[in-house]
Amino acid sequence: MIGRRRLLIGGSAFAALALALAGCASSGRTSSASGAVSAASWSGRMSLRVDSEPVQTFSALFDLRGTAVQGSLTLTTPIGSTLAELQWSPTEALLKNGSETRRYASVDALIQAATGAAIPVQALFGWLAGRDDTVPGWRPDLTQFAAGRLQAVRESPLPRADLRIVFERT
Repeated sequence: MIGRRRLLIGGSAFAALALALAGCASSGRTSSASGAVSAASWSGRMSLRVDSEPVQTFSALFDLRGTAVQGSLTLTTPIGSTLAELQWSPTEALLKNGSETRRYASVDALIQAATGAAIPVQALFGWLAGRDDTVPGWRPDLTQFAAGRLQAVRESPLPRADLRIVFERT
């Protein structure tokens, strides 16, 4: 039960980071006068499966805004109930679950504590942007990116983790 609660709270964290089997998403980016890309936003569905003993699974609707450095992630059930809200900046990461708020030194620490799996947040933002960013132990699959789907599998360290995100590009 503790493992399932951890994944429920942490799965929402990642998600991302974190991340989907079906759903809608939008990606919006703005550029500064210099042409640099600023914060983006996505929404859709995500799922995370960790092949631990016992196997842990998590899926939720999500709304992700910002960057790997500063942003927010809200996870909800299909009927609209909020599971968790995450906010992070260079100085801290917060996990809000109902009336409880937990603080972490970084978004990576938040996700590690919440899910028991180190999910590469910086790479996740790259994958959502369509970049095949590499991370040791992770194998991203962007072959379905044009159709609004991505998958990333962590093969090491164990346990194996499978992150799936489905989104609609606008």
